Amino acid sequence: MLKWNDIMNLADGGNLKPDKRVEKTEEEWKAQLSAEAFQVTRLHGTERAFSSDMCSRFERGRYACVCCDTMLFDGEEKFESGTGWPSFTQPIKENAIAYRVDRSFGMTRVETLCNTCDAHLGHVFPDGPEPSGLRYCMNAVALVKK
Repeated sequence: MLKWNDIMNLADGGNLKPDKRVEKTEEEWKAQLSAEAFQVTRLHGTERAFSSDMCSRFERGRYACVCCDTMLFDGEEKFESGTGWPSFTQPIKENAIAYRVDRSFGMTRVETLCNTCDAHLGHVFPDGPEPSGLRYCMNAVALVKK
């Protein structure tokens, strides 16, 4: 189980090797994705809070990257954070997510990316429920429920 110190070590010291890599040109991503999914995942945007009903759905299943279909989260790890974005306590595999320190907007956060295709997913914070204490705050448009 990943904890905050693990996340910071990965963000500072280098991420785990992904199982595979998917790389496409900007034109290929634009052709594949909706305009909003492209803005969020490829240009590191953020969808409006509470813009998706994914936040309030707690069904069995898994969540994959909208860009490359890599499995990222299990629905068992999803919880109501009240933030307006789907939140999870752990990725499905430790090497599914890559981490990058994000110092934009005058604050320091840890950005989460799909480790397979580098899609921007959201951020991870150390204020989630125990036992991990993590809150993976994801853009719903970056995920596909399976």
